[in-house]
Amino acid sequence: MILGVSAEQEELRASVRRFLADRVPIAAVRTLMDGADGGDPAVWEMAGKQLGLQGIAIPEEYGGSGFTFAEQAIVLEELGAALYGGPYLASAVLAANALLASGDEAAKKAYLPGIASGELIATLAFTEENGSWEPDATRLTATAAPSSSSASASVVGGWRLDGRKSFVLDGHTAGLILVIGRTEAGLSLFAVPADADGLTRTSLPTLDQTRKLARLDFAGVPATLVGTGGAGEALLSRILDIAAIGQAAEQLGGAQRALDMAVEYAKVRYQFGRPIGSFQAIKHRCADLLLEVESLRSAVVYAAAAVAEDSAEVPVVAALVQAYASDVYFHVAAENIQIHGGIGFTWEHDAHLYFKRAKASELFLGDATLHRERLATRIGL
Repeated sequence: MILGVSAEQEELRASVRRFLADRVPIAAVRTLMDGADGGDPAVWEMAGKQLGLQGIAIPEEYGGSGFTFAEQAIVLEELGAALYGGPYLASAVLAANALLASGDEAAKKAYLPGIASGELIATLAFTEENGSWEPDATRLTATAAPSSSSASASVVGGWRLDGRKSFVLDGHTAGLILVIGRTEAGLSLFAVPADADGLTRTSLPTLDQTRKLARLDFAGVPATLVGTGGAGEALLSRILDIAAIGQAAEQLGGAQRALDMAVEYAKVRYQFGRPIGSFQAIKHRCADLLLEVESLRSAVVYAAAAVAEDSAEVPVVAALVQAYASDVYFHVAAENIQIHGGIGFTWEHDAHLYFKRAKASELFLGDATLHRERLATRIGL
């Protein structure tokens, strides 16, 4: 397994960082988070057409750049550092990997080129009212129309979906919604266009204003089967593992930026005639945070490499890295506020934006306790 960082990867990081600093500085994030979609369509278009970020880990045969998840993790880290609010995690990670893992060539050829270019925004709808990612929690039902076949994805609109999905990332703006539903054969994956009859999309209030969630109501919504009927549980497990590692990369970026903010403030904030960073209590605090962030960095690099090489270790490292990333990001973001003192609690300061993203990320794909339980199960404890 290759764990080093190549010159090309460093250049990728530098390019993405420059792009985000120029196009989506934190002041722009504050403005955009009050909008309906949380992102700037012009920035999303530039990210796709100029940098090819959406398709970086999509094979070239489907319109992507053909790089690996190791490169995509670098992009996610920089997006997390910038608190980017666009639909990258939903479309380029959740939806794209669901299609790639489905084994459905027709669906991959139909949807992946649009996702890779950024022209099509897609998302994955699985969680329901209780927010659980466990397969047994799925209640949305999929009923086959008389002319459809449960083993074929060639029948367009040959299924009908009834039920509700909640906490769907960018679900109110996505043009394509991939839905996990329950059939007689078991859990299955379906594709639903945003303008489908019977589909109602409602934006949900969120703790993290930079990231948008939606509730989707399905009332006899026509859908197309993706992949094989009944294969949804194994598919979902694979997607969740990859998404957990991808989000951990985002969390790493946010934690690093929060640490940088804390250290910089400790250098310029004077108390009793000297920088507060010169006091032993602050020094030790920052050193401990640095150790946590660098440990998380090692874990993310290893997990991303495991995905890139399709290693059998992915299920184990995904649970481990997501549990640790949730703990580290939340702790660093909270300590950043403490080091800033009174100003860190104000709306005008950016520290609270990272704190809210840390807490929301901790819960989005299952909290640290859930992932530790998954880890214990997977290693046979």
